[in-house]
This record gives sequence, C-alpha cells and structure tokens, in this order.
Amino acid sequence: MTAVQERQEQPGKSAEEERLEAELRREKQRKWFWRILGYIVVLGVWELSSGWVLEENLLPGPIRIIQTFPEIVATGRFFSSFGATLTRIIVGFGIALILGSAIGLLTQIKWFENFFRDFQTVGLTSPGLVWALVGLIIWGFQPMGWIFPIVMVTFALVSVNIAEGVRSLPKDLIDMAKAFGTPQHRRQREIVIPHLAPFIFTAVRFGFSIGWKVTVLTEVFSSNEGIGFEMRVSSQLFQLDVFFTWVLSFFVFALFLEKVVLQYFERRFFHWRQEVSTA
Repeated sequence: MTAVQERQEQPGKSAEEERLEAELRREKQRKWFWRILGYIVVLGVWELSSGWVLEENLLPGPIRIIQTFPEIVATGRFFSSFGATLTRIIVGFGIALILGSAIGLLTQIKWFENFFRDFQTVGLTSPGLVWALVGLIIWGFQPMGWIFPIVMVTFALVSVNIAEGVRSLPKDLIDMAKAFGTPQHRRQREIVIPHLAPFIFTAVRFGFSIGWKVTVLTEVFSSNEGIGFEMRVSSQLFQLDVFFTWVLSFFVFALFLEKVVLQYFERRFFHWRQEVSTA
C-alpha cells in the first residue's frame, strides 16, 4: 500500500531547481528591461532631434512616422510592395540555398573544394551593389535583374557554412559506416545531413538577412515595385516622412522574420536538444 502511494505522489521541485528557475526568470527580466530601454532611448533621442537638431521635414520623428503609416496602408501599396519584395527574396534565396548547399556538400570531394574555393571568396567579398548594377545593365527590369544579385551574394555564404560543416564531420563515424557497407546515399541521409543541420540553419539565418538587404538594394535600381522602389520614389519626391516610414517598416519586418519566424523553426527542429539536456 505504501509503495502504491509513493508511485502516485508527484515529486516536487527541489530547492536547487526552484533557485535556478528564479535565476532564469530574473535574467530574462533583465534582458528584456535593457532591450526595451534601448528602444526607448533611441526613439526618444530621435524624436527630440526632429525639429531641434534638424527641421522636421528633414528628419521626421517617430510620432510623425506612426501617423504616416496608416496613410500608406490605406493606399494599398504597403502590402503589395512587401509581397513583391518577399516573393523576390524567397525565389532568389531559394535558388541560392539549393546551389550553395549542393556546392557545400560537393566539397567532400577535394578537387571540387579547390574548384569552387575562389568563387566562394569572390562571392563573400563582392559588395551587393556591384551585382545589383550588373543585373540592371544586363537584364534591366526583367526578373533575372533581381534574381542574379541575390544568388551571387548569398550562395557563397551558404556554401561556405556547409563546407565548414563538412570539414568537421566525424571521420571515425564515416569510416565505421563504410566498414559496415552502408551505402553512400544512406550515409548522406543519416550521418552527414543531421550533422550539417546547425550549419544549414546558420547559413539560412545569415544568408536570408543579407539577401533581404540585397533585394531591397536591387529594387532601388532595377524595379518598378517593392520596398526599394517605394524608398526611391519617396526620396525623389522629397517625402521624407514616407521614406522613413518605409525604412522603419523594413526594419520591423526584418526583425519579425529573424526573431519570430526563423527562430521558431529552429526551436522546433532542435527541440530534441532540450530534451537531451534535461534528461
């Protein structure tokens, strides 16, 4: 009877576990406090500078930008422009991700690694503006005009990250799989790809952020729609309140994609790590 009662009792948290949870809560509160304080200070200095350091027409403050935002949404241009930009980055970065992943995996073969090394260096060191201008000169406003610079800037970052993961593969595990006669495609699926998952997510995170900036830069030169196009038009018309509204919207949306969307998928994919660490 006593044993049955012991099994039915729920084990309570120890004093050490409660102390650690309280410390984690305090650390989280401190982190959010300083993050929110940073936004308050930056936006406050910006608002005070508008009309004091520079005229309000030259430096619209956050309050004026908030007032301008509903006007842009009411015209219907907001969602259409963000949709056009997001479609372009998905297409361009999708091609770069496939191409860069294939090149990174092929670096398991030494002569492939030597063949693509200089191309990776050129892609990493070349400014996005160069490829945007090249795309504009060759294709103009055609889709390849914005696909080309996105691919050229981001594929190298993806391939280099995956190549680094390939270099850190556990050689003993690969040799053991070969010794037991494991087929090549199964070694890739069950050993190489799981090992490369953190490197792939790192490549996606940084590649997507860089591709996002290159997309907007390309739209400034070679597009008749999108966020970059709206920035160009508003700056040419000297509508700086509209210009800064598009800029701030771009920042907010980029943070949303990074902090909410990408991190959500990363937590879901690596949820097993938390289970292993708490086991």
